[in-house]
Amino acid sequence: MAKIVVTPPGRFAIPKLSQFWEAREVLYRFGARDVTLRYRQTLLGVVWVILQPLLTALLFTLVFGKVAHLSSGGVPYVIFSFVGLLAWNLFNGIITRSQLSLVSNRDLVSKVFFPRMLVPLASVYSSIIDLLVSSAFLVALLIIYGINPGPAVLLSPVWTLMIILFGSSLGLVASALTVRYRDVNYFVQFALPFMLYASPIAYSLNSVPPKWRIFYEVNPLTWMLGEYRWAFLRQPVPPQWQIILSIVIPVTLFVASVIIFEQMERGFADVI
Repeated sequence: MAKIVVTPPGRFAIPKLSQFWEAREVLYRFGARDVTLRYRQTLLGVVWVILQPLLTALLFTLVFGKVAHLSSGGVPYVIFSFVGLLAWNLFNGIITRSQLSLVSNRDLVSKVFFPRMLVPLASVYSSIIDLLVSSAFLVALLIIYGINPGPAVLLSPVWTLMIILFGSSLGLVASALTVRYRDVNYFVQFALPFMLYASPIAYSLNSVPPKWRIFYEVNPLTWMLGEYRWAFLRQPVPPQWQIILSIVIPVTLFVASVIIFEQMERGFADVI
């Protein structure tokens, strides 16, 4: 009989892909449970996935489009905001759900052996489900407003993957820190709304005064929002440096967050 010895991960160790493959059922079960719990005993169920970004887009249209008269890049404000919210909700959902995932499953994390990283990463599953449902409604909006995305829409899976990697990177680190420092939750609750309005989601980057634009241009979310709108709304092609960094930075951050998570995981059982 083969003997399996479980040892703590080494310093700067990256988990083997075989470990994730062997525990893939855990990832699926956590993700499916998240979807079930969120829509259990709700009257409208998954319809909320469409209503939330749609109602927010209508609110942004009223406040930023009708009252503040900010630019929407030459496209109807509703669909301009809706596309931005698709990207934002994917990013926000991954971080929000993953950040408290380890603490919420403390009994399982402390008593059962499996790659703990799968717990926060399972939030990606439910976030992708939400994105797919909302994207179906986006197709209807594109038809209603007569917008043809063009060939750039073929790159939308790439930008979606980069948003997932970016959000997962922050979510992994936040979930690991929350195990030891519960007040990380309060910081995340403050930081995410701040990032929502500090990113050009409800308005075009052209509406930002030139002296403040540098703060937006160093924000990776700004790049990904521009690429999302390029893919779906035929907005101008982003600068080449943004396209390159939009791939390099999420991938680099994800690898770094995996290493950080692995090192912090060594002490989970003692403090969770």
